[in-house]
Amino acid sequence: MMTAVKFETLENEPSAFNLYLDGEKIGEMIVEINDGDMTVFHTEVDPDQEGNGYAGELLQSMTSYVRENHLKVIPMCAYVQVQFDRHPDEYADIRSDKEIRF
Repeated sequence: MMTAVKFETLENEPSAFNLYLDGEKIGEMIVEINDGDMTVFHTEVDPDQEGNGYAGELLQSMTSYVRENHLKVIPMCAYVQVQFDRHPDEYADIRSDKEIRF
């Protein structure tokens, strides 16, 4: 079984890192890029696919994209915020100081 993450910006749709398993979409990370920041709003994986590390694949793809494009991340998504808080050293270089805390 092959997974692929694609960063897709479709008309009239939010930008997202979409996760495909054998060609079928099973997860997404909804984002918006504005003024050098990528705001991550939501991460979701199909319930029957949870526990397989797919959210981590989305996180990895997003952070690679952010580093390649010299962006900073505003983690409004609970999953991303928890990962950034758990591993501060790993994400310190890409965490925006414009962060919105809840």
